[in-house]
Amino acid sequence: MIAPAVPTPEEWPETVFAVLIEAGVWLFAYVPDAGNKHLIELADAHPVARTVLLTTEEEGIALCAGADLVGKRAILCMQSSGVGNCPNFLTLAKGAGFPILMMVSMRGGPKEQNPWQKPMGEAVEPILHAMGVATFAIHTSQELGPAMETAIHAAFETGQAAALVLTQTFLGVKQF
Repeated sequence: MIAPAVPTPEEWPETVFAVLIEAGVWLFAYVPDAGNKHLIELADAHPVARTVLLTTEEEGIALCAGADLVGKRAILCMQSSGVGNCPNFLTLAKGAGFPILMMVSMRGGPKEQNPWQKPMGEAVEPILHAMGVATFAIHTSQELGPAMETAIHAAFETGQAAALVLTQTFLGVKQF
């Protein structure tokens, strides 16, 4: 896989989508969030990619496992607050050796305006690490390509669950 050019903040969803499609990811499981909105729109418009709207994030772990059972690749896209719903299903995926790739759009960072987002924002990476998930935090556009390449390789070539963690430094802080 060739690392993509460094995207501008507005271009990152196109870059991520193109790299995922090139890597054979065709199923995009998601819980709606402003952080993944444009990526999901790109998948919806693609002739081969498919999106699946989830009622809860842990369903996405099962969907990714199911995709693997039929020889396909999937990604779970969610906001950081949904990570807390996933540990039990991650144990099943780890025990069975399913490749899990996640994209987590972060909340709860230093400039977060919603205090309810802070506790889970601080817990995302420790929870994922406790469940055996390698995390790749993206703070700048320059980090996106290398992190994606490594996370895709980890999930689909070595069987290590992996999460791309899109920080608020990268995405920006939601304004209310």
